[in-house]
Amino acid sequence: MAKLVFGMNQSLDGYVDHMAFAPGPALFRHFIEQAREQAGSVYGRSLYEVMRYWDDDHPEWGADERDFAEAWRNQPKWVVSRSLKSVGPNATLVGDDFEAVIRGLKAELDGEFEVGGPDLARSLTDLGLIDAYRIYLHPVVLGHGKPFFAAPRPRLRLVASDRMDEDVIRLTYVPA
Repeated sequence: MAKLVFGMNQSLDGYVDHMAFAPGPALFRHFIEQAREQAGSVYGRSLYEVMRYWDDDHPEWGADERDFAEAWRNQPKWVVSRSLKSVGPNATLVGDDFEAVIRGLKAELDGEFEVGGPDLARSLTDLGLIDAYRIYLHPVVLGHGKPFFAAPRPRLRLVASDRMDEDVIRLTYVPA
């Protein structure tokens, strides 16, 4: 049975914003390994459109960026969207009946699947489909933006805390 995990970089005040802060080298290497190990990803439209950046090579990339792009391109992706008409390579568009599709993925596949995007995570949490939440807590205060939790959540239980680099802590929670 597959496990759905919602994890993102987060500011101290609870916001996610890939433009406001980024992972350092050690944390980025962690994300490369994580992408290699994941069975796949489930994205909402907005975050999928951001992640499409990794579909094309860029001349300014170093070895780590090329490694991440390769890992990301190789994993299957499901994109939940009512507005998109098509998706890129190794991706499947999921429209109106996303609950049935995601329940099918969980029942039929094995491994860990990344859930990308707070709005999608909210919908999947409301359906009882998120198995774990990983907050990569950065020492940044944004004061505004998209919150990690897009709506009130059920009670969560802390199951792990790990120092990822000199500034970032990963907190892992499961539904209580």
